[in-house]
Amino acid sequence: MQDNEKKPALRFKGFTDPWEQRKLVELTKTITTGKSVNSDEGEVSDGDIGVLKTSCVSYDRFNPSESKPVVKSEQQLVKCAVEKDSVIVSRMNTPERVGACGYVSTDFPNLFLPDRLWKLKFQDTVDTYFVYMMLVSSAYKEKITSMASGTSGSMYNIPKETFLNLQLVIPAKIDEQKQLGKILKKIDTLITLHQRKLEKLVQIRKAFAERCFLQSRKEFVMAFTKEADFEEAVVKLLIERGWKDGVLKNYTEQQLIQNWANILFENNRGIDRLNDYPLTDGEMQQIMEQVMNAKTPMKLNKFINGKSVLIKRDNPDDKLNFGKEVSLKIYDRLEIAAGLSRYQIAEQPKFPTKSKILNDRRGDLMLLINGMPVIHMELKKSGVSIKRACNQIEKYAAEGIFTGLFSLVQIFVAMNPEETVYFANPGPEGQFNPSYYFHWADFYNEPMNDWKDVTTALLSIPMAHMLVGFYTVADGSDGILKVMRSYQYYAASKISDAVSKAKWENDQQRGGYIWHTTGSGKTMTSFKSAQLIASSKDADKVIFLMDRIELGTQSLKEYRNFAGENEEVQATENTDVLVDKLKSTSPSDTLIVTSIQKMSNIKDDAQNKLNPNDIALINAKRLVFIVDECHRSTFGDMMQTIKHTFPKALFFGFTGTPIQGENQKKMSTTATVFGNELHRYSIADGIRDHNVLGFDPYKVLTFKDSDLRKAVALEKAKAYSVDEALADPQKSKVFYKYLNLPMAGGKDALGEEIKGIEDYIPNTQYEGEEHQKAVVEDICENWQTQSRNSKFHAIFATSSIPEAIQYYKRFREAAPWLKVTALFDPNIDNNGKGITKEEGLKEIVEDYNARYGQDFSIPTFAKMKKDIAARLAHKMPYQRIERTPEKQLDLLIVVDQMLTGFDSKWINTLYLDKMLQYENLIQAFSRTNRLFGDDKQFGTIKYYRRPHTMEKNIADAVKEYSGDKPFGLFVDKLDKNVEKLNALYAEIKDLFVSAGIEEFSQIPADMAERKKFADLFQSFNENLEAAKVQGFEWDKPIVIINEDADEKTELHADFDERTFKVLALRYKELFTPNPDGSENDPDDDVPYAVNSYLTTIDTADIDTDYMNSRFEKYLKIFYQEGAEAEAIHQAETELHKTFATLSQEEQKYANIFLHDIQSGAVVPQPGKTLREYIAEYIAQKQNDQIHKVAEVFGLDEKKLRAFMRANITEANINEFGRFDDLKATVDKAKAKAYFEAIEETKLIPPKVPVKYDKLLREFIVSGGFDLKMPKES
Repeated sequence: MQDNEKKPALRFKGFTDPWEQRKLVELTKTITTGKSVNSDEGEVSDGDIGVLKTSCVSYDRFNPSESKPVVKSEQQLVKCAVEKDSVIVSRMNTPERVGACGYVSTDFPNLFLPDRLWKLKFQDTVDTYFVYMMLVSSAYKEKITSMASGTSGSMYNIPKETFLNLQLVIPAKIDEQKQLGKILKKIDTLITLHQRKLEKLVQIRKAFAERCFLQSRKEFVMAFTKEADFEEAVVKLLIERGWKDGVLKNYTEQQLIQNWANILFENNRGIDRLNDYPLTDGEMQQIMEQVMNAKTPMKLNKFINGKSVLIKRDNPDDKLNFGKEVSLKIYDRLEIAAGLSRYQIAEQPKFPTKSKILNDRRGDLMLLINGMPVIHMELKKSGVSIKRACNQIEKYAAEGIFTGLFSLVQIFVAMNPEETVYFANPGPEGQFNPSYYFHWADFYNEPMNDWKDVTTALLSIPMAHMLVGFYTVADGSDGILKVMRSYQYYAASKISDAVSKAKWENDQQRGGYIWHTTGSGKTMTSFKSAQLIASSKDADKVIFLMDRIELGTQSLKEYRNFAGENEEVQATENTDVLVDKLKSTSPSDTLIVTSIQKMSNIKDDAQNKLNPNDIALINAKRLVFIVDECHRSTFGDMMQTIKHTFPKALFFGFTGTPIQGENQKKMSTTATVFGNELHRYSIADGIRDHNVLGFDPYKVLTFKDSDLRKAVALEKAKAYSVDEALADPQKSKVFYKYLNLPMAGGKDALGEEIKGIEDYIPNTQYEGEEHQKAVVEDICENWQTQSRNSKFHAIFATSSIPEAIQYYKRFREAAPWLKVTALFDPNIDNNGKGITKEEGLKEIVEDYNARYGQDFSIPTFAKMKKDIAARLAHKMPYQRIERTPEKQLDLLIVVDQMLTGFDSKWINTLYLDKMLQYENLIQAFSRTNRLFGDDKQFGTIKYYRRPHTMEKNIADAVKEYSGDKPFGLFVDKLDKNVEKLNALYAEIKDLFVSAGIEEFSQIPADMAERKKFADLFQSFNENLEAAKVQGFEWDKPIVIINEDADEKTELHADFDERTFKVLALRYKELFTPNPDGSENDPDDDVPYAVNSYLTTIDTADIDTDYMNSRFEKYLKIFYQEGAEAEAIHQAETELHKTFATLSQEEQKYANIFLHDIQSGAVVPQPGKTLREYIAEYIAQKQNDQIHKVAEVFGLDEKKLRAFMRANITEANINEFGRFDDLKATVDKAKAKAYFEAIEETKLIPPKVPVKYDKLLREFIVSGGFDLKMPKES
């Protein structure tokens, strides 16, 4: 072969040597094969010993899942384990597959080769991946295949000697091999990544098709025009799905209590329980007293899951147990669809009301387990908003319906045929929060909407039984009952299933990891996983393993708060205690919380040397480790030490940001440490489901790009000025090369790193006064708007401790009004600047003590950190700190702490003057994305250091952690929000114009138009709230600055504040009772629902100056002698247009007043405004209304007037019995005569009090209306 034949056409720069021809045997270190063994069917689990199938190498890939578990009796015979950086070759196979090769990138110590495969390991002078790519190239693949021969047509064999004599032409230098191998591997990785995306898209397409093409399943989403028909269909499906023990129609509370008593009797007939004698009323009263004493859903959850209840027998027929305490079994979460469990449906149960003379309420459906009503369902027909069902539940709760037996309800379900939400019962003292109304979803987090799908997945048996028993959490930290979301259920179930299948005799088991985004409730999920494992008895110990710092703050407390009445979560104060807990056989020591640091020291602790018996005793137990934030602490020596100490333990990881190929640590990823991904709920899923907020990131330039470009270009050209650089051709070339570089570096098409301008900027550029002052100025200038007048708090992350101290001093000097402190590790010397750090720390602690009246010191700095964390999170002892702003902390300066693991919904902004990448970036951003309410639409991020590089880092991190889902993590910027607002306003305007309404003077009459207005205005208000945080102000132009192009754009809103408040007034009227109280009954189904937050918008201060000026103009023309009729009409029309700023009732009286002017009944007084006249007319009208009601019903007019002056609501109307006192003054004969005349029928006396109770309530709560009078005969 000639030299020029041994040089490829495409070469890397710097490589000129010819390639060499070498035999494969010269490149190979070892070629080994395995042994043929017998195997079982099924997959190889972590902990199994497996043997590869010959199909594990095909299509030029190695697939470890193509393997089978080896039978136990032959496990000692296996040899030749699968090793990282080796090549597997199929030496014996079918003619089309023989010679197939696959590269192994990861060790699989539990997988072994059969005798039909070779494992090749190459010399250190050869790049394995490069040789592998040569072997699978078409030319060499053909040569290898041609070496095979066989006597049958089905199986061919390659002789080893022939294979090793294969001639290869390769680069002489390994550096060139590695360069080629690196590029080929990156392309290979891209192919694999796109194949995974393709597989995911195929799954999504399949799921989408199943939902779209319902006719193939004959499951059209049927429209239900009557709620009764829908209820009947739901009941039928529930029966099919396991609720088979009876439908109880129209039962009262007392009848349901008796039903419970009957089931308790049947389930407790034994001699040591009820001894075959039924429960008496007195004994049921004992049980009901325990229910009523528990009061809250959280305590009642513990009551239900406590399995049994104690009573003292008072049935004289039970002579054996009379007077004794006996325990009655009420519910067992492990007896699912088996044993003593009974599943019933209460249809249209009757709810007692607080007032004896009011009609009882009726619910839709209650689901009873063992006689206890644990799930309440409210149903609505097609087209009626699901919010109406939620409002119904909230209304019943406000009326005290869910008390007595009904206080046992754990879960509420609001359902219409097209949508379902479920949520935990907040109890009589809790608040309903729509942020925690959840939609169920499938395993891939695709939301379920069809009522049949949700009923089957969520409410069927066994799922509903487990929902109450396992997937509710009685959280002791806030006394609130919580229910798990679908993704939490899937994760906990997958872990529990993996433990149940564990092969405890095997070493190095990897359980898998859960990828759930930050803020999605990983702590609760991990606890529930442990609880499921402990309950199932599939493991002896469950150890929560976490970082020492987290253990010292939030996590241990959270786990203990989640624990039930009969569960304990054990802390480990020191290694002695940890060892004792691990050795213990007590059930109370099953759940253990400890730090990764303490666990890694357990074997070698100087004071606690474990003897071999201790290690053997602990290792004989079935240990499960659950590792919190496993992206952070699992790639060091400590985790390896723990795994070597407990080789048979099973490890599971939880993380919101798993370490993957792009950001691997020590050549490892989360998957290589923990095993397969068991469940994923990415940040994109969380934002889509409104479980976490999106982000609004801003890059802020403290130096002009052009200045930085010029500085770098001059420095590289070794010139002092542009003139000097351009005068020298060589310097000029270098100067322009760097001047034209991008600001941020990146990668070329082959994945090679390319530097940008910011890569050449030294760190000192950002440590100087100019940069720091610009950062402080930007934060302070925008503080009031960004923090919502210091309602919310912010974190500012810096690059080092000295910089944190410098920034602290700058803030104290520039903004003494800002409540700021700093937090960093007091033990870090930080590059020999320990003295400076100690002086700065001393100042920080002293300032904190002086501001907040504390007594911390440097030795107690850890306690100060806890105090800061509690202050920022509004946790004990600062739960109501928002009411005392002087105690709040505005801004916390950090270096590394509090950027992961810390949760507070009160933080809405993160300022960054440090560089972050991948998992650290997403973790830091996520400090701002906790749900709060309408005041917080997103988390704001502002970054100042190397801003263009950070912008690229953000894009890379989002790509890595969005879970391949095309859902935006970032909210719209101000310019886009204003465009949306203008578009929404145009839609609203068109809606009113098409309804024939000018100036938004009233709401449309058509229900469909009202619904559309409700939806449009809610979206309008959401975008407006977001725009306000981003800098939108009324009556000011919106200036958008493009930092990159150094351009400014001015935008304008098509509406003003007055118009917005007029629209808000119309929105309120959507759900305001009509003046006569006869329409818009809250119980009526309407196809739209009003967001209660929006109805709190202050519309009382709408500017009325313009309206009064039009009123004065109208009066002037009206009384002007000789005024033309056309001029008067025009002035009146202009005045009418301003009436949009008035409520519907105010508009009514304004028109009456104008009519009185025109008829001469009223002569306006100079200086008196139209508003004042309207108020007088309304007051007079209300006075007449009150007098009329008092006259018709013969009641005490003075008491009625007192009611009308007070701020009366449905909830407080009968405080201190005042409403009962008013009703006692009613002349029943007059009332009876009135209602009989109105209804034109005779009434029996008991019905009359019910009718005047309802009428008087509506009259008082609505502020009065014209009483309907009988027709005159």
